[in-house]
Amino acid sequence: ELRVRSRAFGSRGLGVQRFRVRFRAQGSELRVRMAYLLPHLDSGWAVDQAILNEEERVVVIRFGHDWDPTCMEMDEVLMQISETVQNFAVVYCVDITQVPDFSTMYELYDPCTVMFFFRNKHIMIDLGTGNNNKINWALTNHQ
Repeated sequence: ELRVRSRAFGSRGLGVQRFRVRFRAQGSELRVRMAYLLPHLDSGWAVDQAILNEEERVVVIRFGHDWDPTCMEMDEVLMQISETVQNFAVVYCVDITQVPDFSTMYELYDPCTVMFFFRNKHIMIDLGTGNNNKINWALTNHQ
């Protein structure tokens, strides 16, 4: 038995869709949650333009695969904060299979990577991990 429930909600014309898939096999149940609110950049040119043209806000880009569980978890957190930070940050997603242009340049070897840019410059971050270029794990809490 496979059931899919969809619920759409959002503000200012941005649609949020949450899908819950239930699969029952021999009494067990598997639940998968996906959230698609964040805009996707589908080409290297689109990524460059997003970084170049935003002069007032920080550009947050999640590089990874849309089907990856780590990216789904990160997308859920980024979706939760996107409306809160919309005055000073804009959040995008890039599928590195579809847009492989930045994989070597930004060393995108992890399943999920979040990078920050401001006025066409990469922002270095210090989270105590030694890697000051990016976040390469899923944040599990929006705070």
